[in-house]
Amino acid sequence: MAYSKQVDPMNESKSYFVVAVFAALALFPLVSGNYGVDFVTKIMVYAIFALSLELLVGATGLVCFGHAAFFGIGAYAAVLLSAESDPSNIAWLLPACVGTAAAYALVVGALSLRTKGVYFIMVTLAFAQMAYYVVHDTPLGGGTDGIYLTLKPVLGSLIDLDRAVTLYGFTLACLALVFGAMAVLNRSRFGRALAGIRVNEQRMRASGFSTYPYKLAAFTLSGGIAGLAGFLFAVKDGFVNPEMMSWHLSGAVLIMIILGGLGHLRGALIGAFAFALLQELFKSEAIFGAFAKHWHLGLGLSIIASVVLLPRGLVGLPGQIRARLLGGKNAAEVKA
Repeated sequence: MAYSKQVDPMNESKSYFVVAVFAALALFPLVSGNYGVDFVTKIMVYAIFALSLELLVGATGLVCFGHAAFFGIGAYAAVLLSAESDPSNIAWLLPACVGTAAAYALVVGALSLRTKGVYFIMVTLAFAQMAYYVVHDTPLGGGTDGIYLTLKPVLGSLIDLDRAVTLYGFTLACLALVFGAMAVLNRSRFGRALAGIRVNEQRMRASGFSTYPYKLAAFTLSGGIAGLAGFLFAVKDGFVNPEMMSWHLSGAVLIMIILGGLGHLRGALIGAFAFALLQELFKSEAIFGAFAKHWHLGLGLSIIASVVLLPRGLVGLPGQIRARLLGGKNAAEVKA
């Protein structure tokens, strides 16, 4: 009973933090210009993408290094399925993009989940590279030049994603929906099963669980959410190219969830924002001058420092501060 009393206030503070973040995002367009709205829209898209990978890595313990394939498929589907003469309807285009990415994830997962460890990582990377070369080397994806989305989708007269503020609000709504759905999922029987697989898959099998269908369902759902992020990214930029499926992006989104804190939904949000802001910081010539062209070096050093100093990610920072302030045996009782 004493343990519950210690944990509940922390859970409440986490809930307040999430509510405060979404409230701040909802009010942000009121105080920002066009650049700020566009920049935060991009970060929210990456946050959805990070949440999709969090479902695999943080919740299930499956390290996927080919997640950009599902992101890119959702983006390419948004462009290829859109009409060139009239704006497409969001009501069918969005589910089609998510479904296309989920279908590819189902195929990839059905094959790759029969392997484990580094072999699973390499197989998912191989499937991602296959998708990359399909759009890179064939007329389907426009080759290295990519393809443009001429008319952005609409939902009658209610939603026109060609307007930056409307797209911002739509992206925020998608982010809130994905975050809420994953929070519910983590507390469900399915989510508990995934947590058990992450901790000890052999014990789950011994308990009578067939773990393969659970992992395949998580993989497919994760791919669909990544496809949603890809759809939003394509609509925001109005352009897609093969780099959206490259292993660099798969690595970047993996860094986001590690930077934020694995095993925490809010960690995916924090990690996406921290990663994007660090990129902008080190790219700034006003701050770093000529060194800004070497922004990858500064970003890499920052990430290494965060991993060394914050082993639980940025979500663990408040807990580490409390532990240092309390000291002694009480520090062991503090959890982020």
